Amino acid sequence: MLKELVKKNRSCRRFFQDYVIGIDILKDLVDCARLSGSAGNVQSLRYIVSNDPEKNDKIFQTLAWAAYFEDWPGPPEGERPAAYIVILDDKETTMSLGCDCGIAAQSMMLGAAEKGLRGCMIASIKREMLRDALGIPEGYDILLVLALGKPREKAVIETIGPADSIQYWRDSNKVHHVPKRDLDDIIIG
Repeated sequence: MLKELVKKNRSCRRFFQDYVIGIDILKDLVDCARLSGSAGNVQSLRYIVSNDPEKNDKIFQTLAWAAYFEDWPGPPEGERPAAYIVILDDKETTMSLGCDCGIAAQSMMLGAAEKGLRGCMIASIKREMLRDALGIPEGYDILLVLALGKPREKAVIETIGPADSIQYWRDSNKVHHVPKRDLDDIIIG
């Protein structure tokens, strides 16, 4: 069951923007992160959630989308995320070991997939612009933004060989193809 959820949890970059994701769902996803492992149990991550169209627009303006799609600036109006979760690191909490953000993000993305939603983890962020737009205090590092919504695109996994390109691509029907190396090619011992 978990493996099927992982397969379903593909990065999505086109959404039904008008689909409403309630604040209770966003809080439930953050709760999934809260309950996940934390290196040294430090728990230094903090979150900003948004399902407000005006706040969402401010967040959207600070993000870069799909580096492999050089001529695509991101989803157009009507296909943008319905919600966001901004992951922050509280610098006043003891040291962050760096892995907590990935653990938390994946927990939230799996939780979203379980609810029929999809998302995209975005690290290409104009951080100072986002800090100013949302009034994020200097005591927090901006780590990731999760863009969330009801998927408007289909994604499929393509098994590739060791020398094949890992670059994702879209076909003429806008199906998103995600190359993944074969299991036997990544186990080395």
